[in-house]
Amino acid sequence: MRTRFESLGAYTPSTVRSTEDLISSLSVPRSLDLERITGIKNRRVHNSDPDDYESSFELAQRAVEDCLRHSDYTAADLDVVISVSITRFRGPDFFCYAPSFALMLRNAIGADHALHFDLSNACAGMVTGVMVLDRMIKAGVVRNGLVVSGEQITPIAETAAREISQPYDPQFAALTVGDAAVAVVVDDRGDDDDEIHYIELTTAAYGAEFCLGMPSDKTTGIAMYTDNRQLASEKRYQQALDRMSDFLTQTGRTWESEKYDYWIHHQFSGPAIEYITQLAAQHFDTPMPQSLSVLDEFGNTASTSHFLVLHEHLARQRIPRGSKVLLIPEASGIVSGHLAATISRLEA
Repeated sequence: MRTRFESLGAYTPSTVRSTEDLISSLSVPRSLDLERITGIKNRRVHNSDPDDYESSFELAQRAVEDCLRHSDYTAADLDVVISVSITRFRGPDFFCYAPSFALMLRNAIGADHALHFDLSNACAGMVTGVMVLDRMIKAGVVRNGLVVSGEQITPIAETAAREISQPYDPQFAALTVGDAAVAVVVDDRGDDDDEIHYIELTTAAYGAEFCLGMPSDKTTGIAMYTDNRQLASEKRYQQALDRMSDFLTQTGRTWESEKYDYWIHHQFSGPAIEYITQLAAQHFDTPMPQSLSVLDEFGNTASTSHFLVLHEHLARQRIPRGSKVLLIPEASGIVSGHLAATISRLEA
């Protein structure tokens, strides 16, 4: 059984907020050049107008609609809907745990007979959802399905701007986020031109406390507390490289034999991605594939980041048909891994 990405959709809000504007709103004196440190110039922010409010749900629904416009399937054809959002806002103040986002989205798009469930794995959510769907298809449980995430994540940046009170603060990473939504359809019609080759994820208990999202301990907002020094360490990056090296060896592959054309990292820091690239080149003793990014324009869009990069570069016709793309997740947990796929059908 061979699986593939059948279609891809995305939605980003029209409102753009610059890093300069966000930093200027802090109550403490400027102590760092966040744009230089992260490579993030702008990010998108949800519409807060009550007449057109863009919560996680509305963002996700618009991404699904875009995805189905590029699909041969209708909503009624879908066998399963998997929602992987970290944020589950439905309206301005309602964070929804039940009913599931997948059920509400299924009903909203008219996928009346589809199975449905939510799945959470921090910023690795989309890759994890695709992995679960891939396994379900190969096990014969379903023939196709939709994985979707809508992230209205910028409220943590608002909390950080309001509460940061010292030059080095655990909420600084929250200033890098942006709102976005993505959706993909995966089915059982993979071939040489379109195939998900493999997906592997590893969760290490070490470092689970380095990045935590929770209600603020100071105000009523939601917040993210991050130990950036620990997260951006060579030890942690090397752990992920060792695991991928083991996978390649165990499956009779080498980095050179895989012939990746592009790779996409989680969009959290440009310099950090460059550092990981250097470590990987040293580890595998070979040049790395071309890195694709939209970090400067959209920031860290949480679980949507890899597929937002893929969507934007497809829209700009920068990924030739038949390209082999490697997605590298990084997530709180700590989660690392890889997804490799050849893509020819996808368009944006």
